[in-house]
Amino acid sequence: MRALRIAATGMGAQQLNVEVISNNIANMNTVGFKRQRAEFQDLLYQSIERQGAQSSEAGTVVPTGVQLGSGVKAGSVYRVTTQGNLVQTGNRFDLAIDGRGFLQVTLPSGETAYTRAGNLAVNDQGQLVTDDGYLIEPQITIPSDAKDVIISRTGQVQVVTEGQTAPTTVGQLEIAIFFNEGGLEAIGDNLFKESAASGPASVGTPGDVGYGQLVQGYTEASNVDAVSEITALIVAQRAYEMNSKVVTAADEMLQATSQLKS
Repeated sequence: MRALRIAATGMGAQQLNVEVISNNIANMNTVGFKRQRAEFQDLLYQSIERQGAQSSEAGTVVPTGVQLGSGVKAGSVYRVTTQGNLVQTGNRFDLAIDGRGFLQVTLPSGETAYTRAGNLAVNDQGQLVTDDGYLIEPQITIPSDAKDVIISRTGQVQVVTEGQTAPTTVGQLEIAIFFNEGGLEAIGDNLFKESAASGPASVGTPGDVGYGQLVQGYTEASNVDAVSEITALIVAQRAYEMNSKVVTAADEMLQATSQLKS
């Protein structure tokens, strides 16, 4: 009874689909979050009668044949990297990337990670850091006597200090882009790491050709659309129920077969 095994693969696939959707919904308010989409592939087919095989001595061939599928499997969970809405925060250290690119972050291990979450702050030494205290690359230090901080769309960081009227440049922010942003490895905390699938990082100045621009006082909202996710959740739930009904129907067929009397 192949139907039992096929329906079981369908239930497993839809369970994964619901888990992906639930993670999207859970991160609706996560700064810079990019929603994911589960994609599926059919499994191997068993050829009962191969198409194109000769069916008679006259040279006639089987036009379509008989192939039975084995079910479904998860092909990938793809990350959709479309731009989220920019939300004004009023925090002078918050940065949104309008376009392609990621901020560079130095992890405690010394490795470089990448993020779209621009809800930044300064630590006790005046260095620009993420909300977990990880340093932003290149390192930017804000003087303790700074009255105002100005970050241009091209990443130039300037401060106005006591007794000065003209701003002073204290650093230049850079962003990184990848050939395949969907191939980045998510490590949690709104951070990604470079992988063989993403390709190497290309670091450049915000506003250059192919690079996004920085917007001070804003953060990028999650690109999760609540209506689309709820619709997808209902579809996945119904598909799971239909596969479970196939299991029930196959079980009833087996039960009927076992009750046959010779």
